[in-house]
Amino acid sequence: MDKYEIILYWSAEDDAFIAEVPELAGCIAHGQSREDALKNAKEAITLWLDTAKEFGDSIPEPKGRRLVYA
Repeated sequence: MDKYEIILYWSAEDDAFIAEVPELAGCIAHGQSREDALKNAKEAITLWLDTAKEFGDSIPEPKGRRLVYA
């Protein structure tokens, strides 16, 4: 679970920190602090993986690479 990339950023629109897991479609969490958003993202990853296993969906392998910023 800890090998999936998590992108963490502040959203003024949502007034919260957002944590996205780009390798797992639709896996997004939020929180009032960075720590809360990260904790919630880890829970969302677990739920995403459990649901995929339950329905026999394919689970992407973590790519293990970082974003490149321009």
